[in-house]
Amino acid sequence: MAGPIDQPEPLAGLIVIDKPYRLSSTSIVRVVKRRTRGAKTGHAGTLDPLASGVLICCVGRATRWVERLMGMTKTYECGIDLSARSTTDDLEGDLTRLGGLVAPVRGEIERIIAARFTGSILQTPPIHSAMRLGGKRAYELARRGREVALQPRSVRIDSIEILEYQWPMLTLRAVCGRGTYIRSLARDVGAALNVGGCLTALRRTAVGPFDLSRAWALDDVPDPIEQRHLVVLDDPA
Repeated sequence: MAGPIDQPEPLAGLIVIDKPYRLSSTSIVRVVKRRTRGAKTGHAGTLDPLASGVLICCVGRATRWVERLMGMTKTYECGIDLSARSTTDDLEGDLTRLGGLVAPVRGEIERIIAARFTGSILQTPPIHSAMRLGGKRAYELARRGREVALQPRSVRIDSIEILEYQWPMLTLRAVCGRGTYIRSLARDVGAALNVGGCLTALRRTAVGPFDLSRAWALDDVPDPIEQRHLVVLDDPA
């Protein structure tokens, strides 16, 4: 009489994806879930559709790691148009071109960033964000034309480096803690310089130790995803 058939252990671990521009984080989770043949899957920190880069997907028991991963330091590279403002603080909203601006010099930008945008700072999230007001997402209320009044909150920005500046385009690298909105940073840096501040590009290059060198291009994600493709951390439980 045949003995019992050994069942494979359920998948558990994380897979780092280089999320393409214009795809939602949820759509990437769906891809991973299909390729794990239906394993429980979640991501550790949303990237907007107009952003690209490191998106960590947790599979199976590794969904317990989401909070730990979301608390890790993140690194972003971003482009900012200092001659424009937007209703969403990025290119998704209605854009207003500003006239009569005085282009700040690089030294002034460096001084303002060092004085006002590094360390523990107060930052107001964009009105088109997933923050909740009265049980509703802020972006849902904003799209209905409702007034959205979000309160400033404390966030941590460890460092900001100017990668390139040629008026009106400014490119920054920011290393920051959980809850920091780079759209808000673009808006607020521009306001502090008395110019515009619209985010034009955003790429997350690292979450903690997980950088782009460890990320799968979406087209290269294995099908099926097997345990050998996943990174395993110590179980927080």
